[in-house]
Amino acid sequence: MFNVIDLFSGVGGLSLGFQRAGFNVILANEIDNSISKAYKNNHPDTNMINDDITKIDYNFLSAYKGSVDVIVGGPPCQGFSQKGSRKLLEDDRNFLFQQYYRVVEYVRPKYFLMENVPNILTSGGGYFKGQIFELFESIGYKLDAKILNAFDFGIPQLRKRAFILGKLNEHISLPKVEGKSVSIHDAIGDLAFLNSGEGSEVQDYKFEPQSEYQLKMRKNSTNLYNHIATRHSELAIERMKLIPKGMGKEVLPKEHLTKSIYSGTWCRMIEEEPSVTITTRFDTPSSGKFTHPFLNRAITVREAARLQSFPDDFIFYGAKTSQMKQVGNAVPPLLAEKIAREVFKDIQNREKILL
Repeated sequence: MFNVIDLFSGVGGLSLGFQRAGFNVILANEIDNSISKAYKNNHPDTNMINDDITKIDYNFLSAYKGSVDVIVGGPPCQGFSQKGSRKLLEDDRNFLFQQYYRVVEYVRPKYFLMENVPNILTSGGGYFKGQIFELFESIGYKLDAKILNAFDFGIPQLRKRAFILGKLNEHISLPKVEGKSVSIHDAIGDLAFLNSGEGSEVQDYKFEPQSEYQLKMRKNSTNLYNHIATRHSELAIERMKLIPKGMGKEVLPKEHLTKSIYSGTWCRMIEEEPSVTITTRFDTPSSGKFTHPFLNRAITVREAARLQSFPDDFIFYGAKTSQMKQVGNAVPPLLAEKIAREVFKDIQNREKILL
């Protein structure tokens, strides 16, 4: 069994993907208490450090030296939303990859995988990409960096993220595009048609699966979890009722138009298309294109989880705001699995050569 450490783990999208590819995730680190508990509930056999990564005891980590094959993780990236190279360089949040690097440097796994927003490869005139490459190459890793779109790997969501895959002393490549398309309907068409405020944390399935993707998501689950519709205001419901399938705020009368910084505000998701990027505020139509394709409500935690490729037996815990963070900040497990299989295959090939 090949071992993995997951840093900045969140609820464990990367962990789940690597587990499904045959890896053993032996250690994870997550600073948020509620999210770390949700991680532990879904990964009971993984040792969880619920603390700031800067406070990790390296004496504790010494037990993992020589026994870890891969370190994965996605250092927080809020600072990259700022404009201007000076602000980027002044924001401490943009340098958390250095903490990730320190753990890799100390543990010395054969591989590492870092995930982040696409801007990490271009911001500051390429400064951050250069820093990352320089750090890891200085300790013997060869890197491949690409922006991957989850939709290109059979996930019903347009989600672009930067991935940096490193291997000690040798080159390894990130997976190539697969091109298998999955739509919103393929993903959530079998889930109960709830109205505003309806649903419960645990319920029975009401419909049979209608697609290969739905079958995959339901494979190990006998109940439906986290499928609760937001209780919208009467005004919000009235506004959504004015929007037909496939349409958005362009059909709203002037008195119903609201100011918003988000694109897709008050726009319905289109069943035949993939979802926009799932964020941490998908519970409200004013935060983006998160209005159900034909029901007068925003999507539920379970619907968002399906669009992120979390299987139905993966349960989200805590307050709703925490559950939305767990889903919205995660690496889609199915994409993580595709990358993990490339690493697994590379390990097996290396062992064959050694034999």
